[in-house]
Amino acid sequence: MPPSTPRRALVSVSDKTGLVSFAKELIDLGFELVSTGGTRRTLSDAGLAVVDVSDYTEFPEIMAGRVKTLHPRVHGAILGRPDLAEDAAAMSQHGIVPFELVVCNLYPFEQTIAREGVTVPEAIEQIDIGGPSMIRSAAKNHAYVGVVTDPNQYEDVLRALRDGALTAEFRRDLTGAAFEMTAQYDRAIADYFAGLHAPSADGAPEQESSDDARFPDELKLSFQKRSTLRYGENPHQSAAFYAEPSPGPATVAGCEQRHGKELSYNNLLDLDAAIAIVREFDDPAAVVIKHNTPCGCAIATSLCEAFDKAYAGDPVSAFGSILSFNRDVDVATAERLCEPGRFIEAIVAPGFEEAAFEALTTRPKWKNNVRLMLCPGLAGAAESTLDYRRVAGGLLVQQRDDRPDPTDEWKVVTNRTPSDTERADLAFAWKVCKHVKSNAILLAKDGAVVGVGAGQMSRLDSSFIAAHKAGDRARGAVVASDAFFPFRDGVDEAAQPGVTALIQPGGSRQDEQVIAACNEHDLAMIFTGRRHFKH
Repeated sequence: MPPSTPRRALVSVSDKTGLVSFAKELIDLGFELVSTGGTRRTLSDAGLAVVDVSDYTEFPEIMAGRVKTLHPRVHGAILGRPDLAEDAAAMSQHGIVPFELVVCNLYPFEQTIAREGVTVPEAIEQIDIGGPSMIRSAAKNHAYVGVVTDPNQYEDVLRALRDGALTAEFRRDLTGAAFEMTAQYDRAIADYFAGLHAPSADGAPEQESSDDARFPDELKLSFQKRSTLRYGENPHQSAAFYAEPSPGPATVAGCEQRHGKELSYNNLLDLDAAIAIVREFDDPAAVVIKHNTPCGCAIATSLCEAFDKAYAGDPVSAFGSILSFNRDVDVATAERLCEPGRFIEAIVAPGFEEAAFEALTTRPKWKNNVRLMLCPGLAGAAESTLDYRRVAGGLLVQQRDDRPDPTDEWKVVTNRTPSDTERADLAFAWKVCKHVKSNAILLAKDGAVVGVGAGQMSRLDSSFIAAHKAGDRARGAVVASDAFFPFRDGVDEAAQPGVTALIQPGGSRQDEQVIAACNEHDLAMIFTGRRHFKH
């Protein structure tokens, strides 16, 4: 760029984080700022000199701001190559001064569609047109123009400009980030419209209710890197954590870490399981996770009591566990957590009372290491989303198994009907069992898990393990099985330690034999009609 050419930056941003201080430094570095609408007003209100884009183009913003930067004097200033005679002549003829910087980010489309109750017209108005056009133009012409799309880039850009100029390598890095941004933006829009069906009678598209629309012929996913992890499941495996662009509030990616060591790969997996289970309950609930499996879970009238019952489910396995709560952690619960002999890797909850937070971070031996995860949306209802699992050469996609079970369709199939206490424990056990690796057998009593058999090749083996874990507590407990008992031997095994009732999907060819076995042992049994395999 010839030395006599004034330095110009085009600034048009939706996210105004750090904008004023960044713009002030650009002016101090000799830049003239050209800006649009709300960005110009923000800069002017801060007392900074700024040229309105309409004054520069000599054409007003029209259609309520829909058309303001789509003008040859704007895109000519971005795409022009001053060292090419033809481009230089066109710039001179039309009074175009090249932009050295284009600072632009986009309308908050993803944040808009994430709002509850947002309408299609509201979503459409947040589809940015001028922004992506300016970003793509500047990125294409990165040999001459630096494109800045993220407030997190501001300091690095200023540092480079103070050192003299943006290097070619730095401009290429900025360009890669810019195209990543527009690709993600377009992907979000495409995914949104893939979830809409044909216009209704009044001509307004509505949200698609059919599950088929969730699975497009071509699937493109976009995730943002959150962190590089120390390693994966094992020290010889490298790993990183990526998040969706707008993760839900009650997700691992939506959590805020308030204390403790960095999260590991296995911590993240266990936190995901802990969050999914504790969200099943309206009553105060506590979940103890070990190796992605609930070794303890309970509900009670207070969080402290729920924790005591959950931890007692398998105290040996609970050492080094992940805990989740669906209420703010109070002082009484924190006191229990801090008792000698316990070691806890991480705790996720909607909140932590100030005194509870202080106790957890100052008193136990593991005070400096325990990860305290804040998840404000944890107590809300789960949102049904898609689940992705990688296989070699492909990807399996399914709807997450997080829909409520139709309890009005449950059927008592035995001579004996469950008592009210048994029915409550059966409902509790069924909610937890769906989160246990298949073949899953779970014993529960008084609103608490007392034994779990998980991930065995035989349901009979899972029954044996669950009863062994429960010990004497199996007497008077109930049993949940994630899938049907293929033979009566599973019922016979469950009856030995003294359980009183079972819940399972039903649907086996041997159902009549299984029901007969229950009647022989005077057990009550419910068929739910829905299986919950978790491989």
